[in-house]
Amino acid sequence: MTNSTTHVRLGDLTAKAFASAARDSPVILLPLGSHEDHGPHQPMGDYLLAELIAERIARRAMARGTPAFVAPSLPFGVADYFGSSPGGLALTPGTFRRVLQDLLEGLLRHGLRKIVILNAHGGNVPVIHEVTLDLKRTQGLVIPSFYLWKIARQLMERRGDVSEARIGHGAEPLLSLNMALRADCIDEAEPEPERPAPSYVLGLPVSGFGTVDFHGVAVEAPIEFGEVGAPAIAASGPAGSAALGAEVAELLVAVGADFIEHFNAETADNA
Repeated sequence: MTNSTTHVRLGDLTAKAFASAARDSPVILLPLGSHEDHGPHQPMGDYLLAELIAERIARRAMARGTPAFVAPSLPFGVADYFGSSPGGLALTPGTFRRVLQDLLEGLLRHGLRKIVILNAHGGNVPVIHEVTLDLKRTQGLVIPSFYLWKIARQLMERRGDVSEARIGHGAEPLLSLNMALRADCIDEAEPEPERPAPSYVLGLPVSGFGTVDFHGVAVEAPIEFGEVGAPAIAASGPAGSAALGAEVAELLVAVGADFIEHFNAETADNA
């Protein structure tokens, strides 16, 4: 039987079942991510990984007595550097802002004011801040954003598990987490060899995502993923660890559930 005691994803519940569960003022987790190139060895949809972690966090919180449910994840993030890769699908900042506003307003319309964003894409961060800051100013509502990969990196570094050279796009922390939770989507073949010598923009070598090098300093420029060398991906592809990913996923779920419990207690009077 479908009911709120066996399901935590809103997509698995009937409207009637959730209407009943909503009387307990649950925390709603809203996963956000992206669909972009993560290197030749990793799946494009990090939003799916965010959804898996969100579900685990919600179940852990529920088991400890804090009602929590997971809204459907938004699979498209803010367009930044990855539109040049086949399969990359993204939204402009303006479109993402409006979609996020609509999703939050849809929850607030039904009195669901305990909302935590679980974000899995760095390009989303500034727009999430703008939207949630506006809600704080206009409604006095604080919606925190739990940036999953930033926190996962902090957990890895706290444990001393990874060096700076292994951190980056196509590398940690996403690599080991994917190996642990989405192993069937990992291409275990050797990563592509590093791209040829960097391309040039304004006569300056491309040094990173959206930057060129000028006398040893990074200058911002409109540069996409296909123009950037990939030493981090080449170096880190073989270094991922499913065991490390499983351990960090557990730590991520634990701290996420702790945060949900704290957030629920702090917002009890505003439900």
